[in-house]
Amino acid sequence: MTLQTRLSDPDRTPPAMRPPSNPVYDAQRLVGDEGTAMIVLDDKTYTLRITRAGKLILTK
Repeated sequence: MTLQTRLSDPDRTPPAMRPPSNPVYDAQRLVGDEGTAMIVLDDKTYTLRITRAGKLILTK
C-alpha cells in the first residue's frame, strides 16, 4: 500500500489532514465593511463584531 493510498483512505487519514466536519466562515467576510454582523438564533438577535485588537465579540 502506498502513502497516497493510505492518505486517501478516510479511516487512516491523520486528523490534521481531514477536512473540517463543521462549516468554516471567514469573520471578515461575515462582518463586511461595517464591522458587525447580526446573527439570529431562536428569535433572538446577536451582534458579532471584530474589535480593533482583532478579537471577536458576540453580544445579545
